[in-house]
Amino acid sequence: MRCRCSRKGGCDAILERRGQTLVVRLGLIGGGPGAFIGPVHRIAAEMDREIQLVAGVFSSDPARSRAAGQGFGIDPARAYGSLEALIAGERERPDGVQMVAITTPNHLHFAMAKTALEAGIAVMSDKPATATLAEATALAQIVARTGTPYRLTYTYTGYPMVREMRTRIAAGAIGKIRKFVVEYLQGWLADPIEGDNKQAAWRVDPARAGIGGCIGDIGVHAFNLLEFVTGEKVASINANLITVVNGRALDDDCTVGLRLDGGAHGILLASQIATGERNTLRIRVYGTTGSVEWTHDACDQLRIGDANGTVATLYAGGGALGPDARAAARLPVGHPEGYLEAFANLYRDFAGLLNGGDAPLLPDIESGRRSMAFVDMAVRHNGAGWVDLEA
Repeated sequence: MRCRCSRKGGCDAILERRGQTLVVRLGLIGGGPGAFIGPVHRIAAEMDREIQLVAGVFSSDPARSRAAGQGFGIDPARAYGSLEALIAGERERPDGVQMVAITTPNHLHFAMAKTALEAGIAVMSDKPATATLAEATALAQIVARTGTPYRLTYTYTGYPMVREMRTRIAAGAIGKIRKFVVEYLQGWLADPIEGDNKQAAWRVDPARAGIGGCIGDIGVHAFNLLEFVTGEKVASINANLITVVNGRALDDDCTVGLRLDGGAHGILLASQIATGERNTLRIRVYGTTGSVEWTHDACDQLRIGDANGTVATLYAGGGALGPDARAAARLPVGHPEGYLEAFANLYRDFAGLLNGGDAPLLPDIESGRRSMAFVDMAVRHNGAGWVDLEA
């Protein structure tokens, strides 16, 4: 691993050798009382014992940060009240952090990533990369300038059968792509719960969520998933974003037409007011000779159809899968794996990257920038018909 930090003794001083792997020391940003995604990051990061949580900024209030850190089993002296304090404190330690995971609301992502990257600390950030396209563009320049590793947790790219879907489409298993449908439907914001729900409150607040509501929260997952599995880029969009629940300043329901650079047309549906839906993510891709379908409700399966009406189901852990899917499955076929394991695959990939390997399937800053371009164009050209994505 190439050292980028300013710590005396270099990066190796902050890693512990476990077998042939250097265990990366992690600082968690966010994840305090009432948080959802922060604890998920911590569990996923430590699942394969290639990353260890040793420090963090769990709250901007130092006392609350120390209390949260105690719950994570962290030395109280390493539970800081700001990222700047963490960097200063950890730089003086021979066992200081090598990477941080940013799990805060969107409006804090850019400043925290910038601070960490310029200090030579690798960054794993929750999506979206930033709150605005301008910030994402600036962050891409910082990543390029510093050379410090930066990746994003677009969680669903970590599922074995999503990676198998990507592999089979790239190999021509369904021919040339003609049509696609990707949908991410939730119902938890069908009523105005933001007054009493911390997780809802920041997602409907432009000051914290950014310019997009539903489209920025879950629409970017669907967008990223489509580009990931097809290997193509979205060339143009036709957005229809609406606010269903009265009083909200951001969209809570989206229907977006998309055209890929290969010419195929399709649709992206994202909603947080779809009453009765839980966390329904589904993608279908249709080609000239067949089709593939993956759904989060049956995440260990991939359905493959042909022109004769025959449908085959592949299962995670099975012997017919390609190397990317096999590497992402921890258990034999028939043993369910899910969200935490997919999340952990991203962290395992990142640990491998920091240990000198490659991580071609791990979403990078360009994935983050494109997602923010999607949000920006959809919001600015809402209802305006077809527009080029990068216009």
